[in-house]
Amino acid sequence: MKRALLTVALLAGFAAVPAWADQALATSKNCMTCHAIDKKLVGPAYKAIAEKYKDDKGAVDKLAAKIVKGGSGVWGPVPMPANPQVNEADSKKLAAWVMSLN
Repeated sequence: MKRALLTVALLAGFAAVPAWADQALATSKNCMTCHAIDKKLVGPAYKAIAEKYKDDKGAVDKLAAKIVKGGSGVWGPVPMPANPQVNEADSKKLAAWVMSLN
């Protein structure tokens, strides 16, 4: 019985991993300064972004480009600054992580 409960607990823990898989990367790239997972800060919540783009098959590429180049007008008057310190691979990893939060 204890082994079964331990197995269930471990599986439940692994199920939560995708939501946190790249929060460390987002933190290291200063994304968490303006964004949070489930609430608006300066920019929209990551879950709101995932919801907005959930039906867009090109969302990861669009968001990855926006991470690097910046953008404005989609979420209100505050522009997202460019982040040239984020390379293409990391921007795609971050965008995929955001989309996994839906």
